[in-house]
Amino acid sequence: MLYLYAKSIHIIFVVCWMAGLFYMPRLFVYHTEAKQKSDLEYQVLHKQFITMENRLWWVITTPSMYLVVLSALVMLYVSPGLLSMGWMHVKLSFVVLLIIYHFISQKIMYKLRDGVSTWTSTQLRLWNEVSTIILFAIVFLVVLKSALGWVVAVAGLVGLAVLLMILVKLYKRYRKSKGEQVD
Repeated sequence: MLYLYAKSIHIIFVVCWMAGLFYMPRLFVYHTEAKQKSDLEYQVLHKQFITMENRLWWVITTPSMYLVVLSALVMLYVSPGLLSMGWMHVKLSFVVLLIIYHFISQKIMYKLRDGVSTWTSTQLRLWNEVSTIILFAIVFLVVLKSALGWVVAVAGLVGLAVLLMILVKLYKRYRKSKGEQVD
């Protein structure tokens, strides 16, 4: 029964963590684009984005990440046999990548707060897709659990990544055609 409670907590907080990881880079994009406004507008927006980013990061995203890891550790403690499965090793590798993504995003947040970020809005749009790609890989691994299944899924994931990058570039061109300033 403990395993099922831990699994329920795990799923709930994966959703919360991913929501934060999906929305935070969007805030970064808007925060970066606020620099194109007048000085007065930028100062107001900068202060507001700092507040929004901090609340999202420290109230939802980071606590959710820790609860995901904690519930996963409980599941592995209760069912240590999971660690003998190849797909689990690959899944945990992707989870490590997602945790690294989390802390890189935190550094971006600090740089934006301090006004020293060198990321462009286009780079941040692409960065926003990284967590999506990692999430796809993890879900396919958990659901398919077979060597061939996850290899095919990861190949599809690479295709999805290419498609997302193309769409970001097309959106940038569209914004330029509308006369918006883009970087």
